Amino acid sequence: MKSNLLFAFAVCLVLVAAIAPSRRAVATQGHVDSSAMPDDPSAPVTGNPKGDVTIIEFSDYNCPFCKQSAAALEKFVASDSKVRVVHKDWPVLTDASAYGARLALAAGYQGKYAEVHAALMRIPGMRISKDRMLEAVKASGVDMDRLESDQKAHAQEIDALLERNAEQAETLGLQGTPAFLVGPYIVPSALGYEDFKQVVADARTKMRGGD
Repeated sequence: MKSNLLFAFAVCLVLVAAIAPSRRAVATQGHVDSSAMPDDPSAPVTGNPKGDVTIIEFSDYNCPFCKQSAAALEKFVASDSKVRVVHKDWPVLTDASAYGARLALAAGYQGKYAEVHAALMRIPGMRISKDRMLEAVKASGVDMDRLESDQKAHAQEIDALLERNAEQAETLGLQGTPAFLVGPYIVPSALGYEDFKQVVADARTKMRGGD
């Protein structure tokens, strides 16, 4: 994670010279090749499904920087009704990370992905155990019997989705979590509320044909 932060900082230094002082954007690695990120109908979506800007979030439930960004993203999406969020669970840190990802994706079959995702992201700290994750999921209000059933019945689909997420992250050259695709931009670092606000504004300008 430290190397990821250094990488993001280096990217920032390279790009800041190309950004007008009146429109300082969040550091981005570059533009997204849309062919490298096809729509995946299995990926959970929150926010406005018909939003004018899509934020694709790559995250891990044991990543403290992901948790900080998740709280900021939740606040931002509540303030901007035109944003669509696609969640790419990318468990790269621990076995428990993968366990949490499978719980969240299984909850999606009963329409509760967002609730479980939020519950897992709100657990403080890092290296959270599987037992602690399960406690948080139970407290989120999901039907646990159905979740366990769906987790078994859809195990292959869930594992296939996680594999596709990992392949897409590799294709994009991502170094770790969190990472975000915001409209035409890649942001390989944690973001706060104001950062999301800025980069989404820049994305809208770019998508309208602006500089």
